[in-house]
Amino acid sequence: MKETIMDKSIELFAEKGFKETSIQDIMDELHVTKGTFYYYFKSKEELLKDIHLQYIERLLENQKKIISDPSKTCQEKLFAIIYKLIQDIEKEGQRAKVFIREINHLSDQYLDIVLPKRDQFRENVQLLIEEGIKNGEFRTDLPPDIVSFGILGIANWSYFWFKPTGKVSDKRVAEIFYEMLIHGIQQNN
Repeated sequence: MKETIMDKSIELFAEKGFKETSIQDIMDELHVTKGTFYYYFKSKEELLKDIHLQYIERLLENQKKIISDPSKTCQEKLFAIIYKLIQDIEKEGQRAKVFIREINHLSDQYLDIVLPKRDQFRENVQLLIEEGIKNGEFRTDLPPDIVSFGILGIANWSYFWFKPTGKVSDKRVAEIFYEMLIHGIQQNN
């Protein structure tokens, strides 16, 4: 039931927003009482924190698998991370939207739990870029921290516009992002 409450909440938060969705809205959709909600969560904010933690912990786990693959270059690992973020939109689009859009509704006590994990994901991308610079795979004249923020900004905001059922596949979107990041958009003459 806890997962069912989380799934329905994600759906409603993505559609209406966290602030505009009440606990009663969630319970009405599930046809259960508020007592059921409070059995699993102390508050709507705790529910949002759990949604954030579940999402970022899964992302970190997937990222770790990609980064720890010794058979891949830094460029291949970077592409795999971008592709994984885009690929997840089909099954995790609403969850990602809530994760990105609704974080400002978490109080400091919950942000202290969630933000270090979000930061770790970005720092792992930065470390990958730094390793790629050392290996001669990436340019040395761009600051890895800003590059990592840029990569995640591009990939994360695609949750708001990318349609997995559209005419461009998730893999092609990842390829376009990767090419744009690695080679830029300047015409080679």
